[in-house]
Amino acid sequence: MAKQSISFFKQHQFWGGILMFNCHDDMTAFHDDEVKLPIEQRQTMRDRRNTNRKRLKDGLARDEMPAPVGCHTQGSYAMRTMVQHVEKDYDIDDGVYFTRSSLTKPSGSDRTPAEAKEMVRAALHSERFTDPPVCQKNCVRVYYNEGYHVDVPVYRRFEKDGKWVYERASTEWKVSDPVAVTKWFKTANKSKSPNTNNYGQFNRVVKLLKAFARSRESWRAKIASGFMISVLVDEKYLGIDGRDDQALRDVMRAIHGRLAASLVIDHPVLDETVTNGDSDSRAKFFQEKLQWALGELEVLDKWNCTEEEARKAWDSVFSSSFFGLRASSKKSEETATRASVLLAATAKSAEEQAFDKRGGGRFG
Repeated sequence: MAKQSISFFKQHQFWGGILMFNCHDDMTAFHDDEVKLPIEQRQTMRDRRNTNRKRLKDGLARDEMPAPVGCHTQGSYAMRTMVQHVEKDYDIDDGVYFTRSSLTKPSGSDRTPAEAKEMVRAALHSERFTDPPVCQKNCVRVYYNEGYHVDVPVYRRFEKDGKWVYERASTEWKVSDPVAVTKWFKTANKSKSPNTNNYGQFNRVVKLLKAFARSRESWRAKIASGFMISVLVDEKYLGIDGRDDQALRDVMRAIHGRLAASLVIDHPVLDETVTNGDSDSRAKFFQEKLQWALGELEVLDKWNCTEEEARKAWDSVFSSSFFGLRASSKKSEETATRASVLLAATAKSAEEQAFDKRGGGRFG
């Protein structure tokens, strides 16, 4: 078989009757280098979280306020789906839990959500902060100069019908269970991914789709949240071992069709939705951008699609230059390798010629 034909079958593979250019290696490199959060940054955030927990507990004791029964990291940090951001605009959600009975006032009535958050905010405050902690709708936010922040949602728990009920301090006390959400996601990743290498393909596809949704700064306030994207991937993902690019494109296509049928997204562990009615603007915006991206990727189905065309398409989708630059880098490496082989061969030939001129071979 001709070398060109071998290259064709290596780069083009049939999946579900569709011929698609194979960019798995490029997609894996993109995930590892440009999408997933580096271990060093995760460690820095973990250290800040632990320092924050100590400051909170010490501050509550100082103010003679109730002691928490525990703290639990939640959200994308706990699910390991955080993605890189050029300005390091990261947040780690670290919920603090109290018993409902401990959050009562001297009068015997419950503290309001605003009072519970203010109690935590005051305990976290330090004169060393450039920007003091602030009460948000669903948490207390602590800012750091490095660009990221720690969000501290405040929860109360109580027993009802033999089960623990958790409520988050928002505009009102609202039923919530972030620990169950983390368990849901990790279970889905383990059960649906072809294997657990490199976080698991389900996890990688979620991060890649989040990276797409965050690829333009002008999209960030309009597009589906990371949690919404995670739920949609759980609904539509099908694993394809050794083809992250195909798994990603397939789930993009499936989610686009699903949102065309309904923009309502159900919460995975609570009896509620994560969208705002049946015409949620963020879900709609996400659907529209998926439609655009799928159009950009149609070139991958051409029987004669080239590496340059395939990489250009993925760069367009992610608003990056990674895929094209990687191609240039690989070509440079191949050129350097060929040059090294040629140099070694030339040197060997020169040595052999010198030996022949001296004479004295084994049969001399």
